[in-house]
Amino acid sequence: MNDIKHNIDESNWQELVKNARDAYHKAYAPYSNFKVGTAAMTTDNRIVQGCNVENASYGLTVCAERNCIAQGVIGHEADEPLRFSVIVIYTEQVKLTPPCGACRQVISEFFPKSAQVIAINHLNQQQQWTVEQILPSAFTPDALINAN
Repeated sequence: MNDIKHNIDESNWQELVKNARDAYHKAYAPYSNFKVGTAAMTTDNRIVQGCNVENASYGLTVCAERNCIAQGVIGHEADEPLRFSVIVIYTEQVKLTPPCGACRQVISEFFPKSAQVIAINHLNQQQQWTVEQILPSAFTPDALINAN
């Protein structure tokens, strides 16, 4: 699982992992103790972070991936739509953690089908998918635009 070939230069890769790890340490997970940190790179090479934030009303918990994307939206000032090129999901679990179904749908809104989704853990084990692999035939904005 190690040494996955990323379409990211080494310095950006190291920065993404560092940011995802830092976000992991900010996670609010007092109920599950399942912390997740993420970092995503926009197509203009900005890095944004996210962490999971749990709630006593469990259904109101927000995942790290969606918080990360929301941070990108908040910080985006360009006239063009926000797009991301890669997201890194960091946990300190031995089993690597892919995004949940809700996060896969939100990722498909902001990432191209070929964008990388990479899970990594504290042992530097990694698994990589494309957006198309984690959610084939996703319902995207194109489904709305081409509905007529």
